[in-house]
Amino acid sequence: MEKEKIERINYLARESRVRELSDEEKAEQTALRNEYRARFKQNLMSELDRVYIEDEKGNQRKLIEDK
Repeated sequence: MEKEKIERINYLARESRVRELSDEEKAEQTALRNEYRARFKQNLMSELDRVYIEDEKGNQRKLIEDK
């Protein structure tokens, strides 16, 4: 996610503590947060896809099995 979008998320979060956000700002905040969460989840799944578990016999298997 671009740095500008993260800064905008943080700005809106700070502003929401000071005043009530407008409907447009609330919608923007929700959209930005959803985009951030989706990107975070995508990155996490990518990392977990490269993790292997090794049993006591030395056999390795993926942490997350392919579907």
